[in-house]
Amino acid sequence: MVKKRGYHHGNLKQALVEAALSLIETKGPTGFTLSEAAKTAGVTPAAVYRHFEGREDLIAEVARQGYEIFGELMEYAYATGQPSALASFEATGRAYLAFARRHPGHYVAMFESGISVNRTPELAAAAKAAKETLEHAARELSKHIPADKRPPASMFSAHILALSHGVVELFARGAPGIIAPFPPEDLLESGIGIYLRGLGLIEKDH
Repeated sequence: MVKKRGYHHGNLKQALVEAALSLIETKGPTGFTLSEAAKTAGVTPAAVYRHFEGREDLIAEVARQGYEIFGELMEYAYATGQPSALASFEATGRAYLAFARRHPGHYVAMFESGISVNRTPELAAAAKAAKETLEHAARELSKHIPADKRPPASMFSAHILALSHGVVELFARGAPGIIAPFPPEDLLESGIGIYLRGLGLIEKDH
């Protein structure tokens, strides 16, 4: 269900975020001005500056909220996949795909806007918290491996994120001229399984 976007008394900041989401989805993160965001929210351009100094700050807030949603989805997905390590990682992969589809404006602001996750302390904290869920899963999955042979959790959780992002970009967002050979969910789940087995993190008969 798409939320109604526009200004609601006492919630100007969020109305501007909702306006930015609509514009990002239709025009991209660099295809609109702060004045357009104000017009979409139903307020004067001057009102925007009560909360944001420029378009990049507005997009950063969209990204921050996106990371919070993303983190909650990843936590829930990991929890529902247990006790199987493979099931948990597959669940987080499906959550990544679901997030990209259901929250395209947030996804673009987070990963395609060129806004650094370190632009604001709040954005950096939200991004870090979202990624820590997958790193926690990685640590739990690899703790039985001797320390001298154990891959860093940050490394292979980053690989899983990269794999997920690649499937989203190539096959889950309707890239022009690209036809997925298999459903994106199947591509991602099989890829995660192959990767984890290759590292020896799960048994081959799982």
